[in-house]
Amino acid sequence: MEICQQILEKIKEYDTIIIHRHMKPDPDALGSQVGLKALLTHHFPEKTIKAVGFNEPTLTWMAEMDTVQDSDYQGALVIVCDTANTARIDDKRYEQADFTIKIDHHPNDDVYGDLSWVDTGSSSASEMIALFAENTQLTLSDQAAELLFAGIIGDTGRFLYPSTSARTLRIASSLREYNFDFASLTRKMDNMSFKIAKLQGYVYDHLEVDENGAARVLLSQEILKKYDVTDAETAAIVGAPGRIDTVSLWGIFVEQADGHYRVRLRSKFVPINEVAKEHDGGGHPLASGANSYSLEENELIYQKLKNLLKNR
Repeated sequence: MEICQQILEKIKEYDTIIIHRHMKPDPDALGSQVGLKALLTHHFPEKTIKAVGFNEPTLTWMAEMDTVQDSDYQGALVIVCDTANTARIDDKRYEQADFTIKIDHHPNDDVYGDLSWVDTGSSSASEMIALFAENTQLTLSDQAAELLFAGIIGDTGRFLYPSTSARTLRIASSLREYNFDFASLTRKMDNMSFKIAKLQGYVYDHLEVDENGAARVLLSQEILKKYDVTDAETAAIVGAPGRIDTVSLWGIFVEQADGHYRVRLRSKFVPINEVAKEHDGGGHPLASGANSYSLEENELIYQKLKNLLKNR
């Protein structure tokens, strides 16, 4: 694959490489970012290679970020993983780099970077990093394989989502051949705390579902405080409504400290990313995120979700 060779040539040109990903990272954001770092460190030990961004407390078992000084960006190469648009890049200092590469699997609505590799046919950015290693004949380290495997199973919902392709399964199979504690990893991916289990119960108790299968639930700041959960921790229950057979698509409206709502949108078969785009967001056809700035906008978003099923 020519783009992989182009990326490798750029990597070879630079002594300092700083790897970014999106804000509020999920396992794929971290898996692709730190998996790439582990891959490059394995092959280019003489280079300075760092991963930058906010340390997400719920995912520190995967990785913690490096300390990066402003001066590190001078003459550096930046690689941004798993981030569709510039507004979501964690740490805006990426703009200070000498050269920027985008590696992403979301729709390319915001074209950025001096070199860009966007593959919406990939299940995850982690799958793309594994594919990059394969196409450039860079052998993965055990650590890199584990991180990329975690990213893939995170973004495919353990291979449940339609984005799981034959290639996804082939790459996951090849990663499984490396030496890492597979059982421990999958337990960590599947475990939830007792408070999240109780929050999931709240979601099921308060889920509103219309006659066509459009569902929603609102998690207010009061509810977050009652269950002692952060916005990031609510990501663990995003898939919960989809386990109900009569639910086809859903929105989870999470009130933020400043009063606006982070809206997590999911669907089993009807694309919902256009609705997300209309409300300060975007993402994949069946998994998107948006923002709402009032209860009235929440109602409008839910009405649009209902219309998607009503008009089929």
